[in-house]
Amino acid sequence: MSPQQSGRLGVGIIGAGHVGPVLGAALAAAGHAIVGISAVSERSLDRAEAILPGVPVLTVPEIVERSELVLVAVPDDQLADLVQGLAATGVWQPGQLVVHTSAAHGLEVLRPALAAGAIPLAIHPALTFTGTTIDLVRLREAWCAVTAPGPVQPIGQALVVEMGAEPVLVSEADRPRYAEAVATATEFSAAIVTQSVSMLAELGVPEPGRLIAPLVRSAMDRALGVAGGSSGPGTIDMAAFDDPPSPFGGGHGA
Repeated sequence: MSPQQSGRLGVGIIGAGHVGPVLGAALAAAGHAIVGISAVSERSLDRAEAILPGVPVLTVPEIVERSELVLVAVPDDQLADLVQGLAATGVWQPGQLVVHTSAAHGLEVLRPALAAGAIPLAIHPALTFTGTTIDLVRLREAWCAVTAPGPVQPIGQALVVEMGAEPVLVSEADRPRYAEAVATATEFSAAIVTQSVSMLAELGVPEPGRLIAPLVRSAMDRALGVAGGSSGPGTIDMAAFDDPPSPFGGGHGA
């Protein structure tokens, strides 16, 4: 399926968790048409209707069949089986853009779609999503890691910009290290804050979360300022620590 002449795409969303509907709304705001979203639980149905009102709820195969861009926003441990299962049913289409949002996976997980002629991209927003419209505002201050074959990188970067975020290229070989960095930042900081709040609560401090919020924010701002040096705008380069990337990843996927 080829993109529309206007450059606007028919976008289908697989997954109505915290991420999929928000990114769908961002793409809709950029002028793309949301053709459908998959949702199963009552909570996901409510979320889809709240963030993407009027968008039809379709089965996963229907979404793939009708879309020029398929946004796959499912848990990491479900992604490989989903992509492979859809390949087995023959629904992936030549020229179709297939984008997943997992930090842990690069392009290798999309190889079954590539074999059917689809165009693979991995776009991970470095943001903790709430699954509400608040995320649309926060997305404008976020960065998205883009992993894609060389000729397709500009498409991935353009999609990120259209969603209001900033793109940064991460090679297939560097994707595991990127995922580790993201997990370290989110899980470690959350654990430390939870421990601090618990300690203050044991002391009888009222609203301990509100007490430490300014401290945590200022400490994070200072830490980010100290660590602000990078290897260059728009690219993460870990070549000194990892093997050189192969054209498609060569076993550096999940």
